[in-house]
Amino acid sequence: MTNLAIPPGTIASTAGVNVARRLTTMAARMPEALSVVVPRGRESNGKRKYDTFTFRQLDEDSNRIASGLRQMGVDPGARIALLVRPSMEFISLVFALFKAGAVIVLVDPGMGRKNLIRCLADAQPEGFVAIPLVHVARTLLKRKFPRARFNVTIGRRLFWDGLTLDEVRQRGQSSPVCHEMSGHDPAAIIFTTGSTGPPKGVLYRHGNFDRQVGELGDFYGIQPGEIDLPGFPLFGLFNCALGVTTVIPDMDPSRPARVDPRKIVEAIHDWNVTQAFGSPAIWNRVGQYCHGQHIQLPTLRRVLSAGAPVPPHVLARMKECIAVDGDVHTPYGATESLPVASIAATEVLGETRRLWAQGAGTCIGRKFPSIEWKVIEIVDGPIPTLSHAVELPSGRIGELIVSGPVVTREYVTRTEANALGKIVDGTRVWHRMGDVGYLDDQARFWFCGRMAHRVVTASGVMFTIPCEALFNQHPAIYRSALVGIGEPGRQRPVIIAEPWPGKMPRGKVARQQLLSELKQLSLDNALTRSIHDFLLHPAMPVDIRHNAKIFREKLAVWAARKLR
Repeated sequence: MTNLAIPPGTIASTAGVNVARRLTTMAARMPEALSVVVPRGRESNGKRKYDTFTFRQLDEDSNRIASGLRQMGVDPGARIALLVRPSMEFISLVFALFKAGAVIVLVDPGMGRKNLIRCLADAQPEGFVAIPLVHVARTLLKRKFPRARFNVTIGRRLFWDGLTLDEVRQRGQSSPVCHEMSGHDPAAIIFTTGSTGPPKGVLYRHGNFDRQVGELGDFYGIQPGEIDLPGFPLFGLFNCALGVTTVIPDMDPSRPARVDPRKIVEAIHDWNVTQAFGSPAIWNRVGQYCHGQHIQLPTLRRVLSAGAPVPPHVLARMKECIAVDGDVHTPYGATESLPVASIAATEVLGETRRLWAQGAGTCIGRKFPSIEWKVIEIVDGPIPTLSHAVELPSGRIGELIVSGPVVTREYVTRTEANALGKIVDGTRVWHRMGDVGYLDDQARFWFCGRMAHRVVTASGVMFTIPCEALFNQHPAIYRSALVGIGEPGRQRPVIIAEPWPGKMPRGKVARQQLLSELKQLSLDNALTRSIHDFLLHPAMPVDIRHNAKIFREKLAVWAARKLR
């Protein structure tokens, strides 16, 4: 797709936009306030120790690194891959690269070695700022990265080329540096998780990032001086741009479902955290722990959770343990467009929970002010222009498309995906979310699943979220997945259910009893009456980034094998 270039005069081409300037502004306004808090060892009495950095220190350090990178020869527009663990260095490096005008290539290392290497090779970076292990791989696979000449090692450099981060700092200066960018200038290439296809490189521009910061701050009322615990590293960057302290959690961000809830609770108490962001998998564990141990988190007023629909039981448990006047918010979006919409647990646990239980889908709330959205008739192939799309009225299930200043315009790797993922509308581009659902009479969107996951049977189309909600209410079931076996149009619907830990039935009789109960639930609702096959699964495959999106494609293959 070649017609996605941003024409002169669009909102994204506003001059003088470099999101790194927001950090400099905060450093001038509140220089001695804490910007980043990093956990380290423990004292002899077991109490956690922390390293702390002020906004002035972070701004000066990122200036020093930025000027050192420019001394190395990193010019504006150079693609630099950043593979660094969550830390003060990670945050400082992101702002330094922005200040230098570089384009940051960000790939989730949790997606696995094969996908990681493929994504990096597709992006063709001109350098790597990374931990030693990455440089070992880069050196061994140097034919895949022929353009990589600006290489920086975090820690000790061994047999490979380049400089260490300390050497870059020594070359730089702490005086202000920030390359002048326009809103349409490239800022980063961020890869999708690959949960419904190969990971794709999404081009973010400075205008996208700058508007994201403003939208999130304004919508949720985030104020300078707040304290945030981000379970997803990139959210720490928004914090620094908003004057919010980032307390880096002691966890593996690529394995949120394995988080130790005691460490999350400890950090919240140690720093009187007011806001926390994480996937549903994190809050599922933290909520269960707090509920079981009768723990309250009175300073925590705003919990954000994204990456997949958040089950009502997770929202209820978290709302129970945070501040009385606090709430749990579930912003909705995608790598290509964030934020799109949001809803609070207070609303979810009221009327919408009753409708969810009846198979209405998951209400993801109302759109952010800058977003335009439409629900259009489902089309599996490309939709070249908006005139080819058929907009549906409220209440009709279709695909959601969005447009606005936080919506990215193109993929720069796997560019064939532009034809399937984007719709041209004059000078604008609409992004196809790939999600199906409908708008209600209150302008709220109800999510009914991924378009690629719908099951097309001989008697009609079945959508995952409405059907699964009916089985997820069974007290023994943690989550379920609707999959289709066979060719679309003649697919055989199957429900795969994952029991709660400790609830998997032992023995044939107990297993058959649980399956019989699921079959009865199916018969009780017109949405699921045509489902005759039910399977139990001990642990469903889920996405790497959030440990929450179910890989239904893999489950369909597994179910077909089991039901032969």
